[in-house]
Amino acid sequence: MSAPSERSEPTESATEAVDWDGTPSTAATLGRLVRRELSTALRIRTYVGLWFGFVGVLLGIAWFGGGVRTGYVSTIIDLLTPLELLVPVVAFAFGYRAILDDERRGVLDVLRTYPLPSWQVVAGVYLGRAIGLVAVVSTTLSFLMFPIFVTERYRPVFYATHTGPDSPGLFLRFIVLTVGFALVVLAVSIAISALVSTTRTAIVAVGLALFVLLFLADISLVFGLARGVFEASSLVNSLAFSPLSAYRGLVLETTVAVTAGTGPRTASPIASFLGLCVWWLGSLVLATVAIRQ
Repeated sequence: MSAPSERSEPTESATEAVDWDGTPSTAATLGRLVRRELSTALRIRTYVGLWFGFVGVLLGIAWFGGGVRTGYVSTIIDLLTPLELLVPVVAFAFGYRAILDDERRGVLDVLRTYPLPSWQVVAGVYLGRAIGLVAVVSTTLSFLMFPIFVTERYRPVFYATHTGPDSPGLFLRFIVLTVGFALVVLAVSIAISALVSTTRTAIVAVGLALFVLLFLADISLVFGLARGVFEASSLVNSLAFSPLSAYRGLVLETTVAVTAGTGPRTASPIASFLGLCVWWLGSLVLATVAIRQ
């Protein structure tokens, strides 16, 4: 699944993108920016292909992995690791050029002629892209519930170590957590888009960000544990420093572990949630500061 190509972007002049009269209110500003971002996304056919590819890959993994023929929790376990890779890729595809393209087309220059604070611009761009991303991720995962429900071999399952039943409620919780993770990564991609000046630089920055998110952050945690930077007893809280580990820990603790009863803790849900919030807010603040320059 590749990011939208530069040729697929709609050709829209700066004055066409911003056609406001007078000084709009905050709500009007956000509404118009969100509608503009949604309109842009709908005109990029690559996003439709991205959605079909996302559905196909996850359905194939869930089906051939056997999860959909066993139950909701089994499907969650099958999908968790692939989603740790696919969700960042999809989120970066939605956001890595969002602000960059506005800068290159002169839209930001026009917006700067209005008394609009930078945070409104970032919020409008983010919300518009977020709606599209949430639609892709949530509809894809919701679609996977259907084969689980209709498969004849599926019955409410109690495993030997379970204290609760397998249920669609757990899968819905998994969808919410995955959407939240996608929104955090989208915020990171918006920050990258605000910091870079060319598409080539944006692609390189996205590659580095994916490496940090998918590999370096977790490796750093292992290195820190081996070097005694933090104690093994604090590992469940330290995982919150990595957005990927925080997401993984939330899923395991709130969907898989609740049916397993006893066992070692894999993460602290509170610390993981706060860690994701810090990544989300910090990225949007960074984007806001960057476009002020």
